[in-house]
Amino acid sequence: MSGQRKRFVIIGGGPGGTACATYAARMGAEVTLIEKDIVGGAAHLLDCIPSKAMIATGGAMSMMSRAAEMGLATVEVQLDFDALRQRIKGIEEHLEQSVTELLESQGVRLIEGAGRLTGPNTVAVACADGTSLDLEADVIVLSTGSRPRIPDWAPVDGERVLTTRHAYPPPELPTHLIVIGSGVTGVEFVNMFSSFGSDVTLVVSRNQVLPGKDPEVAKVLEASFLERGVKLVMGARAQSIETEDGVVTVHCDDGRVLTGSHVLLAIGSMPNSENLGLDEAGVNRKWGYVEVDHNMKSSVAHIYAAGDLSGKLPLSSVASSQGRKIAEHAMGLHAGPHRHLDYDKAASAIFTDPEIADVGLAEADAFAEGRKIRVTKVPFSVSAKALINNDSRGFVKIVSDPATGEVLGGSIVGRHAAELISVISLAITASLTVTDLAESLFVHPALSGVLGEAAE
Repeated sequence: MSGQRKRFVIIGGGPGGTACATYAARMGAEVTLIEKDIVGGAAHLLDCIPSKAMIATGGAMSMMSRAAEMGLATVEVQLDFDALRQRIKGIEEHLEQSVTELLESQGVRLIEGAGRLTGPNTVAVACADGTSLDLEADVIVLSTGSRPRIPDWAPVDGERVLTTRHAYPPPELPTHLIVIGSGVTGVEFVNMFSSFGSDVTLVVSRNQVLPGKDPEVAKVLEASFLERGVKLVMGARAQSIETEDGVVTVHCDDGRVLTGSHVLLAIGSMPNSENLGLDEAGVNRKWGYVEVDHNMKSSVAHIYAAGDLSGKLPLSSVASSQGRKIAEHAMGLHAGPHRHLDYDKAASAIFTDPEIADVGLAEADAFAEGRKIRVTKVPFSVSAKALINNDSRGFVKIVSDPATGEVLGGSIVGRHAAELISVISLAITASLTVTDLAESLFVHPALSGVLGEAAE
């Protein structure tokens, strides 16, 4: 880039903000990143990573409890809650340090504090040390993330009535946890706490867990939950919560009353768009989210939004890609032909036991649109590696175009689904066909071989 060196001011150091900062700095921009909580992102390092660490611990406990099935002597497993808490803290600190070192190595200026737009090109910073700064910018990127949604009827106290932010891990291990919300976050909490030995009740507002996901996928997960003793309360919505003498009572809209030791709310999130000075800068919002175009540009030409604040898919991988695309666009690299982000091709995973992952066109959506597709499904029970692992649950499903054979989507339920889905994701992005997959020479024995069989 020729001419004046562009000044970037990024408010929010999550995956979107940090990716934008590093890419812009590498391209010669002068970058300042403002973060008030944790470099790397609160939603990422205080929600996503701790939850996966707890799930991994729960998975290890479940595996050891089945040791006899693998030809081993039975081992008594006991959760060390303090050790788990220290493990999570260590992971968070390591990742924050790694992100910080990367940013500093690229020459990014880090400011601990809260940023606020005071105009279309100016940002005021209330620094953590009590001082204040006024910054001018050619490019402003908003990446302030989101927070758990708390309805008026939920008296959250962080002790008995919890949001996700209170549960990594909670103050004490619940004896009976009631989870409200059967989306991705809710089912992951059901998975981890039932693995830890807690009794768990899941309030499901619709007729299946994971509404909007493939019914066959939901059915496998529901069967797994029931097998481990989880109580599913189907077709009910929580409408009030009471706490008395260490007992939490949840009243549902159909008259059912549930009691437990703790309640966890997993009913969505809210964008952190307050106190950002969006009105002063002329930035349009919709439902609290910053309205952006395909370049993540807001209603103001040089102000962008990434991550949860953009109202797109709330995934760390999506936020990072948005941050990179913002840097490229703001630095003028999108003047010629280039590839925009296609959110319909974003792979996602749910870290339950078994794992669930999907990408691209869903079977149910294709049928709803009246679109002709070919669906092939192969269970992991045909895989030698699944039998060796003593876990043959689940399946691989591939959706393709019957005329061209192009891979359009896929779902995987089973061990390592989050890793295996990458093969189908790459096939969709590269416009590969089922023949390309079927003729690939996969490792044997390996779970990936089922991908080739599903493509045949």
